[in-house]
Amino acid sequence: MKLNEKFVITVSREVGSGGHTVGKKLAERLGVRFCDKNVIHRLMEQFNLSVYEIESIKSRKKSWIADLFDSIAPVSRNEPFLVSAPHAEALRVSADEIAGAEKEILKALAEESSCVIAGRAAFALLAEMPNKLDVFIRSSEQNRIDRVVRKQGLTPEQAKAVIDNIDEGRENYVQRICGRSRYDSRNYDLVINMDQMESEDAAVDVILKFFPGLSSD
Repeated sequence: MKLNEKFVITVSREVGSGGHTVGKKLAERLGVRFCDKNVIHRLMEQFNLSVYEIESIKSRKKSWIADLFDSIAPVSRNEPFLVSAPHAEALRVSADEIAGAEKEILKALAEESSCVIAGRAAFALLAEMPNKLDVFIRSSEQNRIDRVVRKQGLTPEQAKAVIDNIDEGRENYVQRICGRSRYDSRNYDLVINMDQMESEDAAVDVILKFFPGLSSD
């Protein structure tokens, strides 16, 4: 990949693998924006955006996504991500409309500036994007259960149920969006097994090797 040109890194992951943390740390190390489900949904909710409003805004203003994104999520920092939108109304649109709006936002974010995008089938939705790296973060079931137990204070049985439910939901979403399994390694340039990593930072170091000449120190 070329660091001196606009780039996008998509990070797909198994729940409980630590992949979300890897993506966030990667964005911080690279000094670019980190986009996940919460960011996409907050954009949609704060500005009451459906795919129709997005198309209308795009037709009027070329830098629409930059203005919206800067208002809620500046380039990655270590401080918590906070959004205040007291007058925002909940979206009342169909699942297909939400998926369409997410797709438009993802494409606009990737075209606007370099970024790291977690999940949302971005590896497929942004398939034609140049200078893109697609990463999948996985881990063994036991390690995933242990992590969810620690993070959410659940019993192992509850944690496994959560994992199974989210796995099924994400697989169904990707299948519906792009017609193939998220577990197919051919979707990605790099698959990282977190069982083999000492920490999330170690996984970030591996990903950074795709940028020639960039120190991971």
